Amino acid sequence: MMSGTADKRIPVTEERWTELHELKQPGQTYDQLLEQLIKEHNRRELAERARNARVAPVDEFTELGDL
Repeated sequence: MMSGTADKRIPVTEERWTELHELKQPGQTYDQLLEQLIKEHNRRELAERARNARVAPVDEFTELGDL
């Protein structure tokens, strides 16, 4: 159940709407789908930052907050 539900509209093209609809599982809400997509995006971003930190020169360091 969503807390703090906001009735917002996000304009999308018909093509994007179709793509989102095709990604949505039966019984899944669009809010749940967007949450899933955001989590996947954040995981990819974190993995990319970790990869970049591993290949950085030894004399450089990466702040933990930057990972």
